[in-house]
Amino acid sequence: MNVYVRQLAAGLARSGTAVDVYTRADDPSLPAVVGVEPGLRVHHIAAGPLAPLPKSRLPGVVDEFVDGVAARLDGDHPADALHANYWLSGVAGHELKHRFDLPLGVTFHTLARVKGAAGVVDPGDPRERDRAEASVIGCSDVVLASCPDEADQLVGLYGATPDRVALVPPGVDHAFFGPGSRVGARRAIDVHPDTPVVLYVGRIQPLKGLQVALDAFARLPVGRAGDREPLLVVVGGPSGPEGLAYLERVRRRASQAGVSDRVRWVEPQSHERLSSYYRAAEVVLVPSQTESFGLVALEAAACGTPVVATAVGGLHTLVLEGRTGYLRDRRPEAFAAAASRVLADPDHAALLGREAARHARSFSWGAAASRLGGLFSELTDRVPVACS
Repeated sequence: MNVYVRQLAAGLARSGTAVDVYTRADDPSLPAVVGVEPGLRVHHIAAGPLAPLPKSRLPGVVDEFVDGVAARLDGDHPADALHANYWLSGVAGHELKHRFDLPLGVTFHTLARVKGAAGVVDPGDPRERDRAEASVIGCSDVVLASCPDEADQLVGLYGATPDRVALVPPGVDHAFFGPGSRVGARRAIDVHPDTPVVLYVGRIQPLKGLQVALDAFARLPVGRAGDREPLLVVVGGPSGPEGLAYLERVRRRASQAGVSDRVRWVEPQSHERLSSYYRAAEVVLVPSQTESFGLVALEAAACGTPVVATAVGGLHTLVLEGRTGYLRDRRPEAFAAAASRVLADPDHAALLGREAARHARSFSWGAAASRLGGLFSELTDRVPVACS
């Protein structure tokens, strides 16, 4: 979500739209306003303690956050339209919409009812999230969906008005994410050039399915005598209230499966640095239980690396079955079989990679920003939608 907001905001600013991003201040040393680039400013709003807060406590500071943003909008930083990201920002945006009579667009990134339908129980989600999302959707002038699956979920699960749902697929920064030397990338991440790399990138929590990736990796053949055994590289850190406990379970599972010495744990990396990891890999595993879009799959594809992903959400759009990678159910054996096919046939893997990079070229942040800018330009000429 951070990448989405940063890239879309920059794309709008570069096209001539002034953008102000509002976020909660979590450090007393943060300046009130930061100029990121011409036309793009980030505002730090005091709401609750000037320190990081667990997700479960954020609903309690929304009202204070709204008041802080309202003071800026009512002062030197008026707005023509509002764009909220995530359900908590949607709640804030909904209140600000009515205070200032402004059109509201919202991107949810994840949805409570979608997670519930998939059997995902998130202990960090408060009970009011479901109702809050429905209320925000009912009053939003446009609800942005990253893929057709998400658009269908907004209509089917929340009763969103279809003509107020708009597709705005995210993009990828092709200046950083593109095909390159695999040998060079492996040197950059300190892996032997002949070691086959299987990659997982993402938050370490049950929803993202690291244990599925680990169990699939444990099923991979180790190759002929004298060959280097595959290495699983995990880039990411624990996330959410279950993150640390889940990471420990996966580590124990790696030990039980006898692959601990072939798993490398890497702390979260800067966005641009990730490109070296994607280029170093033969295959990227994305075993998410739900996925509104799947930026990891797109970035890997842009680097020319095949992806094996769960057949859910936006991954249907990003992974073209048998052409850029494989879509599978969430069984480790299904992931292992698809990954083995990529590892066993370099010519086939190269073909998948070339097609993946070509497909990824159709996704750009410039196109996403242009689409978003056009939508909001239309909204500013209309009377904002009233609560349904």
